[in-house]
Amino acid sequence: MSIEIGSKVKGKVTGITNFGAFVELPSGETGLVHISEVADSYVKDVNDHLTVGDQTEVKIISEKDGKIALSIKKAIDKPKETNSYDKRPSSSYKGGKRSNDFRSKGKFQPKESFEDKMAKFLKNSEENLSTLKRNTEGKRGGRGGRRG
Repeated sequence: MSIEIGSKVKGKVTGITNFGAFVELPSGETGLVHISEVADSYVKDVNDHLTVGDQTEVKIISEKDGKIALSIKKAIDKPKETNSYDKRPSSSYKGGKRSNDFRSKGKFQPKESFEDKMAKFLKNSEENLSTLKRNTEGKRGGRGGRRG
C-alpha cells in the first residue's frame, strides 16, 4: 500500500515524545504527528491526548525523504463554520427596520475613517505633551543658582 498525501488512514500509536507521537500506518511505515497537529486546542503534553497502543485516524500531510508527517486534527471532519454575524440576536430591528446595521449595506462601514482617528490621536497627543512640558519646566532649574 503506497502513501497518498491527503488520505486518511487508521494508525496505531507506537511511541510518544515531548514533540509529538509516532503512529504506525497500515502499510507498516511509521509517521510522526507533531504536537501542533494532535488537537485543535493547545497541547501542553501529548500524553494528555494519546497513549501508546491507541488506534487513531490520521491524515497524511507530507512525505519527504522517507519521513511521513501526519495530522490528527486535520483528519477530523468539522462542520462548516457559519459567520459570527448569523449568531447575533435579532435585537437590532426596530419597527421592522434595521437600526444602523452594516449587514444591510453589504459591507462594514466604520463611523470614523482611519485618517480621522489618526488626526484626533495626534491632536490629543500634542495637547498631552504640551501639558506635560508646562508642568515639568516649572520644576526644573530651581530658584536662583546652585547652593554651595
